[in-house]
Order: sequence, then structure tokens, then C-alpha cells
Amino acid sequence: MPWLIVALSFLLGCIPTAYIAGRLSRSRDIRQLGDGNMGAQNAFRELGVKIGVAVGIVDASKGALAILIAQAANTHQVVILLAGSAVVIGHNWPVFLGFRGGRGESTTIGVLLLLVTQPILLVSVIAAAVLIKTGNVIKASAALFIPLPLVCWWLGVSGLLIAYSIGLPCLVGFTHFLRTRRK
Repeated sequence: MPWLIVALSFLLGCIPTAYIAGRLSRSRDIRQLGDGNMGAQNAFRELGVKIGVAVGIVDASKGALAILIAQAANTHQVVILLAGSAVVIGHNWPVFLGFRGGRGESTTIGVLLLLVTQPILLVSVIAAAVLIKTGNVIKASAALFIPLPLVCWWLGVSGLLIAYSIGLPCLVGFTHFLRTRRK
């Protein structure tokens, strides 16, 4: 059962939200637009604000749903964390589109929103201020993910979840690094 949950989470992550939105709204392949990224940020820039926000919400919901499914199955916390990792990996490297997906920021936020709710909500105030002031999603993501482990520690979150709040955003950073090197 645990591996079924992890596999299901991966497949959930593989649902290409931005690709589907691009095809339905503009009959275009999002991978051929803007920076070629198949995520909310590129959808926002290339398909419009409403579609970009919708893609971000659906991508975050994929992350949250993977955690909810794992929690509903009463599995061990490690399986829940593996499900969260699997949904982000599926989003970043979707099997349905040649393993070329998004960067995983929205999906990671959805995962962490359920696992470390209070810390991420507190830090999101800072991230929102950075986004409003700079208009830069990467800076806002850094403002969200970098202080998160410290806020988790400050609020007494378990060591395992603190480590996870470091590791999962590192996967997002690694994906950014890979995409930058490819250009």
C-alpha cells in the first residue's frame, strides 16, 4: 500500500496543468511559449493572469491532494513525505510529456501548506510583500523557502519536517539550476 500511494502521487504530479491550460485556452503548447517552462509562472506570463493563477492553484492543489491521500491512508510519516516528494518529482518530470515539466514551486507550496501550515502561512506574508515590491517570482520563492526551516524550528516543528522543509525546496532550486544550464 505505501508504494501505491507514492506511485499515485507521482502520477498525480505528472498531470500537466499548464500544458492542458495552454491547449484549452489558446490551442498552444506552453512549452513553445515564453521560457518553455510548463508551470504557473510561464502560464501567467504567456496565457494571462487568470489562467496563470488557475494553473498555480491547481498545481498547489496537486501537492496538497497527494498529502491528503497519504494521510487518509493512515500511513507512516515517511510515506507521507515520500508522497509529497513524488508529486513534485512528477510535476517536474512528467512521464506523459517526455519528462519535461515545471519547476515545482506551486506544487511544493501545496505540499508544505499541509505539512507545516502555520510556518508557511507566516513566511508567505514576507514572500507576498517581496512579490508585490519586486514582481519577481524567484525572489518571492526565495523569501518563502529560505526562512521557512528557521520559522519551523521557532514554532517547534519536528526535526523530520524541518529537514523536509529544507529538502523539498532544494529540489525546486535544483530544477531551476538544471533548466538554467540547459539554455
